[in-house]
Amino acid sequence: MEFFPAIDIFNGNVVRLSQGDYNRVTVYEEDPSVMARAFRDAGASWIHVVDLNGARGEAGVNDEAIRALCETEGIGIEVGGGVRSIERIRELRELGVSRIVLGTKLARDPEFARQAAEQFGEYLVAGVDAKDGIVAVQGWMETDGLTADDLLANLSDMRFRHVVYTDIARDGMQTGIDQATYRHAAEVAGFPVVVSGGVSTLDDIKDIASWGEGIVEGIISGRAIYEGVFTVEEALAACRGEE
Repeated sequence: MEFFPAIDIFNGNVVRLSQGDYNRVTVYEEDPSVMARAFRDAGASWIHVVDLNGARGEAGVNDEAIRALCETEGIGIEVGGGVRSIERIRELRELGVSRIVLGTKLARDPEFARQAAEQFGEYLVAGVDAKDGIVAVQGWMETDGLTADDLLANLSDMRFRHVVYTDIARDGMQTGIDQATYRHAAEVAGFPVVVSGGVSTLDDIKDIASWGEGIVEGIISGRAIYEGVFTVEEALAACRGEE
């Protein structure tokens, strides 16, 4: 099981939002590459990056920061936020991104998502962000009434084999995980999910690791690391089931 330390970038800075609210921003670091090197040195193989400007339609604002992250040797960079065209996918590949997450476009244009997945294969990851079972898009600022279950159930047909599922109500709140939500998501999708939202203690990570590979592929956590609740080293050990 992979552990993905999270880096959310807004105007070039490493930040965290509370429940996706752009008015509730905490800045943790002005140079994202500093965090990337620290996470790599702690043993992480991947970093999950969210381009918050891109998520609300401001593509390109953070490209230099993303490029700097990708130039960090020895770690894979997964990026989501504002990926709404084949051109943007290609731009991110040119920056050096290892995997790309489709969110809004996945929900609103399934035919595009299918074609993109056929073209780029394992390079693309489905991003399903939901609150109370309803998918949120455009940087979590809008909903269209689409249920998470409906979107998850169609992922295999759209040729996706990886999904990051975010429980928005718990994201950045350090309130713990809702196990039933993620178990249900994996069951509906038909393949394991990457857990995002609410991972706030080492016990959460150990609990998730115990679910088995059929349910969970990995875990994303950010705020708990930045605020010293646990270290990346401790999180990786918990993923391995070590005490």
